[in-house]
Amino acid sequence: MIQLSRFLEKMALVTVLVGGIGLMLSMGLGVADVVGSYFNHPVPGAYELTESTMVLVVFGGLTYAQIKRKHIRVELLYLRMGPRVQSLMDILADIAALVFFGLLIWQGWNEAAYSIEINEATSGLIRFPLYPARILLVFGSAMFLAQMSVDFIEDIRRLITGEGGREEELISEEIKALMEEGAQRRA
Repeated sequence: MIQLSRFLEKMALVTVLVGGIGLMLSMGLGVADVVGSYFNHPVPGAYELTESTMVLVVFGGLTYAQIKRKHIRVELLYLRMGPRVQSLMDILADIAALVFFGLLIWQGWNEAAYSIEINEATSGLIRFPLYPARILLVFGSAMFLAQMSVDFIEDIRRLITGEGGREEELISEEIKALMEEGAQRRA
């Protein structure tokens, strides 16, 4: 399990870096397109390429965000509960995510295969194939599903033992950082 976690973390870092490069590429392409449009020379295919790159940006970062447990969630009740109830809440969220992303992978795979079969491409001045973005969606979702499976097993272990989770460590680190920041501002 530890080896899988390490492998997923390394893969997540790679996909986040590639996604960051894709985001910078999209940003540069967007700026060039706007400036080019101002001078009546827009960048051909900028919209289509940016559209496909967004899949990499979003689905490339999902696994890393899950490893760090940085997805948005409402903690109004969560933080007021004990470790076992928190673990139970995490397990319910894990199950929902496992089902959703399992279905997304299943249908995404079907769509990617169909996209390859019909040679689906964007419409525009430059026709970009759509199957790479669909394959990236499946790959990113599969990595996320693997990480959710690891977290699901860890959350079950925490429920049984009654231990606090990584959230407590992360929250206490954030609180310490905020307290230090406040002390520095006062000084």
